[in-house]
Amino acid sequence: MGKGFQFAIDRGGTFTDVFARCPNGKVRVMKLLSVDPQNYDDAPREAIRRILQEETGKALDKDGKVNSSLIESIRMGTTVATNALLERKGANMALLINKGFKDLLLIGNQARPDIFQLNINRPEVLYKEVVEVDCRVIPALEDRCEIDKTKLNWKEVYGTTGQKMLVIKDIDEEAVKKDLSALREKGIESVAVVLAHSYNYHEHELRIGKIAKEIGFNQISLSHLVTSMARLVPRGYTSCADAYLTPHIRDYVRGFAEGFSGGLEGTNVLFMQSDGGLTPMDMFNGSRAILSGPAGGVVGYALTSYQKETDLPVIGFDMGGTSTDVSRYAGTLEHVHEAATAGVTIQAPQLDINTVAAGGGSALQFRSGLLAAGPRSAGAQPGPACYRKGGPLTVTDANLLLGRLLPEYFPKIFGPHENEALDKEATVTAFKNMAAEINSFLMKDDAKEMSLEEVAMGFISVANEAMCRPIRALTTARGYDARAHALACFGGAGGQHACAVAKQLGISTVLIHKYAGILSAYGIALADVVEETQQPCALVYSPNNFAELDRLLDVLAATCREKLRAQGFKDSQIVLEPYLHLRYSGTDCALMVPPSPGDSAPHTRHGDFYASFINRYKKEFGFTLSKRDVMVDDIRVRGVGASEVAEEVAPPSGKGIVPPVDKTVKVYFQGGYQDTNVYLLENLQPEQDIAGPAIIMDSLSTILVEPDCRAVITKYGDIRITIGEGRQRAVSTACDSVQLSIFSHRFMSIAEQMGRVLQRTSISVNIKERLDFSCALFGAGGALVSNAPHIPVHLGAMQACVQYQMQVRGDSLKPGDVLLSNHPKAGGSHLPDLTVITPVFHNSPKPIFFVASRGHHADIGGLTPGSMPPHSTSLSHEGAAFKSMLLVDGGHFNEEELVKELQRPGEVPGCSGTRNLADNLSDLKAQVAANQRGIQLVGELIDEYGLDVVQAYMGHIQKNAELAVRDMLKEIARKTLETTGSTILKATEYMDNGTPIVLTVTLDEKEGTAVCDFTGTGVEVWGNLNAPRAITLSALIYCLRCMVGHDVPLNQGCLTPVTVIVPQDSILDPSEDAAVVGGNVLTSQRIVDVVLKAFQVCAASQGCMNNLTLGESSWGYYETVAGGSGAGPGWPGTGGVHTHMTNTRITDVEIIETRYPLMVPTFSLRSGSGGMGKWSGGDGVVRELVFRRTVQLSVLTERRVFQPYGMNGGEPGKRGLNLLQRVNGRLINLGGKASIEAYPGDKYIMSSPGGGGYGVPGTAGPDVRTGEKFNKFVERGSVYEYRSAQESI
Repeated sequence: MGKGFQFAIDRGGTFTDVFARCPNGKVRVMKLLSVDPQNYDDAPREAIRRILQEETGKALDKDGKVNSSLIESIRMGTTVATNALLERKGANMALLINKGFKDLLLIGNQARPDIFQLNINRPEVLYKEVVEVDCRVIPALEDRCEIDKTKLNWKEVYGTTGQKMLVIKDIDEEAVKKDLSALREKGIESVAVVLAHSYNYHEHELRIGKIAKEIGFNQISLSHLVTSMARLVPRGYTSCADAYLTPHIRDYVRGFAEGFSGGLEGTNVLFMQSDGGLTPMDMFNGSRAILSGPAGGVVGYALTSYQKETDLPVIGFDMGGTSTDVSRYAGTLEHVHEAATAGVTIQAPQLDINTVAAGGGSALQFRSGLLAAGPRSAGAQPGPACYRKGGPLTVTDANLLLGRLLPEYFPKIFGPHENEALDKEATVTAFKNMAAEINSFLMKDDAKEMSLEEVAMGFISVANEAMCRPIRALTTARGYDARAHALACFGGAGGQHACAVAKQLGISTVLIHKYAGILSAYGIALADVVEETQQPCALVYSPNNFAELDRLLDVLAATCREKLRAQGFKDSQIVLEPYLHLRYSGTDCALMVPPSPGDSAPHTRHGDFYASFINRYKKEFGFTLSKRDVMVDDIRVRGVGASEVAEEVAPPSGKGIVPPVDKTVKVYFQGGYQDTNVYLLENLQPEQDIAGPAIIMDSLSTILVEPDCRAVITKYGDIRITIGEGRQRAVSTACDSVQLSIFSHRFMSIAEQMGRVLQRTSISVNIKERLDFSCALFGAGGALVSNAPHIPVHLGAMQACVQYQMQVRGDSLKPGDVLLSNHPKAGGSHLPDLTVITPVFHNSPKPIFFVASRGHHADIGGLTPGSMPPHSTSLSHEGAAFKSMLLVDGGHFNEEELVKELQRPGEVPGCSGTRNLADNLSDLKAQVAANQRGIQLVGELIDEYGLDVVQAYMGHIQKNAELAVRDMLKEIARKTLETTGSTILKATEYMDNGTPIVLTVTLDEKEGTAVCDFTGTGVEVWGNLNAPRAITLSALIYCLRCMVGHDVPLNQGCLTPVTVIVPQDSILDPSEDAAVVGGNVLTSQRIVDVVLKAFQVCAASQGCMNNLTLGESSWGYYETVAGGSGAGPGWPGTGGVHTHMTNTRITDVEIIETRYPLMVPTFSLRSGSGGMGKWSGGDGVVRELVFRRTVQLSVLTERRVFQPYGMNGGEPGKRGLNLLQRVNGRLINLGGKASIEAYPGDKYIMSSPGGGGYGVPGTAGPDVRTGEKFNKFVERGSVYEYRSAQESI
């Protein structure tokens, strides 16, 4: 018998779920709307009141407050922080940051969130005001810094890691006081203080914090206290989120507590954090609260399924109304230490929960022959069509139409007054309209019409496949097979899809807990209290540092233990988990690892971290690096106070008793309606067996047991479903809209999984960490079917490569052959991009399809390290060139010949052979392995569907992309004819050297075709601005995809309606030995400018990648720098982003200053550089670098002569400028392309171009983006982070 009631509550976006244990052991569960202002002001408190009232009859005290003397504990997870972040409803806050960085958190990593969106929609910043603090600390780098410090007033200090630092500008406390006082007068209540290198040197932040406290700010988030990890931008985001959300959370917690007698004084109130651990109410803060809600679900399924009902690792599948979350559990909670939510990167331990789709509210759409579910969502308001609030057709409606949702079992909470049942009629009407649209499209091809049920079933199948793709990515990413898992299904909508999703993934066991509908709340009841401590470190993991590492771990462990003891935990309940954040020296990929039990090798007193790191590295990446130091970046201790969980009591067995059927209904499955028994979970007993098709209802969710599946009630009343083989639906070669969408996902999934293998098995930083590669699948004729990721400069370019090999090799190819190519005349882009092509035979004498992977190799010889020489004049200066080499001949890897070719550039005067042979060989083997994985996956697809069907759908997918582009070209032709009276579009743009790029587009409105003729374009140039023909095709595909404006399969079909004429020996199709490295990075951007100008889509963006290379013979550094994007009809440009053919992330300031002899004094927007217009262009940036030793500096830039054009009366953006300021004050304009020796103390100042304006300047036009009325689920998690990183190239 407990002392009082114990409540565990999950306040979600739509519903609040409650699990309560009464003093007599009775369990109560409840679900109510999170927001219902007519009936209550706080859902969790209302739930507590209702349960107390029903159980005791005296819920309220004499003041009308909930009687807290009845309550032993309240545990809560809440989406309050996430919602405040999504809706930007946090505190009025200001950012204090070093001088020169006022726009740093706006620019972020400079990559745009969606590569095909011309109206770049970047998340807004959280702060209202910025104050630049004129103080600065840098690492000393004594062995590398050659600046004469004798005349400089620089002070030497030591950081917490023991590294020597230099205070090059101390803080002016009076100035800070004045600035902070001004902020208070403006109504700012909260500040985030973010200073470069403060994770290591705290003094300046502490001094500012002290002043802020004296002035009276109610929340002061010092970045080194919020998260002590390196990298200024993510730490800055995290600190801003903390300052923005903590006051909001505090207000919520205070308001919640005030409704209880005594303000819950003396009651144990705990909140769930993002890492899956609980923390006391008064310590719950913004940066740890983002995943408070979903974290409970992960803990719930982890503790109720793993090694209870199965020994398999478990995939968590949480499908709610507004989003679907997937995660994985194999004995330990999987954490990530940096992830973005709603555009804000949070650097704190958080469970790896992947939000992958929009759940039951996913809106259904039909476009150009393709069915799509999501990414748009009906959200909680207005909700699906059947919710009686005028919402769109959704996945929930499809389930309702098919009889899988039964309105009679649903509470009457719908309609404007929330008192009506689900509206099936509205769903049927909406599906009739959808079916009419689909059938009118099908009739054009004399295809068979689809019934309402077939349409709804089609959408369900497509939604299921869309959810399977990220689950495959989540498992294969780490070298696991999705099939070797159980699927733990929970959330309100999950039960209707669990069997189908499991079947598509090849999973044979589905586990559904009896509290699946409220599993987050149940998980919160089971969770432990967690305290974390962490600090940065810069030691090598080696025996002479073990004593110090043990000492630091002991100090952190003691801090955790004290905090947990203060919360009433006995030492016997406390578990301390030590972790080290380790990485190989010279790489960026750090892993947070616990120790393995020590055996023979020397290890720390806390265990063997090295063995643990090596094992995990090998598991994730397929190899280890020998003879390389392992660095300790951070030291962390996680203290866990174990919760006391009541023992479950098993209900009596029902073995041999026939389960009672509540009713029988008709449910539609593949092939037609079937009689389906409905069972109520409350009437079922352990060991009872239910054969599908069946529906199991409980008060919280609907569980569909599909035909050929079997459900068993387990010992404690949960459900285990065994998935049957099921009859594979016969798919013919004729095009079917449903199968088309499914094959589209399957083909993309193959390219994605090839990429995961390449990333895991490669060795170079470029491929493994920067993810500069793409993988693709081609049909028998060499036509592109799918490629991933969508690196703009790779789009469609590999196809020319494959088709060249087919021409050259003819019928000589045999199984076991693999080809290598990179030559511009053989479909290459620039030489460092090596393409590996494998023909696939699959029991056929000729290749039936091809797979290929293209990866950027850091060096393949040539004039300069990095093989990107700014002054090359011949292809031979740029490294090793391969037109068609047999890399593998009948299974034999031709290493000898390959090494000879990679060293051949050394025969050219002034050039070297490859400077990184070992990496080249390893990465090429990884590309071969990635292709092998592609072959295996296509083989599985052929075994499942038959070769004729797979090949037919390769054709159908290409036809579908062609259709989307034809529809768009017809529309453009119609508009052009209306506005100009002609269907011929013309545009000319000039490179800075005066070379014209001329484009004439002739549109055919009837056929939906275009002839893109570049006749008139200038001849090839002396230098390296020549662009291989493949680049022009990539730029065209990129522009077409941007203009289509929605997802289409990017394949050969996109270019089928387009005839491309490129004059030979021009800058766009140069001769055999022309240098091309600048064409790839600069001319590609200018081709996009010309295409968008001809089609009158939007004003020019910066038209440049601003390439900068510097270094000495022993080291090099390369970066590309953002600029302004062009404005368009209805939207302004965006400042400080990469545009069009590049999206490369920039290296963080702290990483640059720690690893290279460089300082970054300024990185901010270049105010006023965007062209004026009704909608103005985005600003470029100002970026300054100070050199701390003598280096060779090379710049390769465009738009230093001609300005980015405005459109429709808009003004052009400002041209860029490259300056070098010598240490003596002399200022030199370097021009657009230069290579010069820079000396210690010299400063390079880059001002990048702004974007052009759109429309006549005067009154600013409304921003169409602000009026968009739809919900889009917010993707997050490691799968999303990986894809974002891939698209940032």
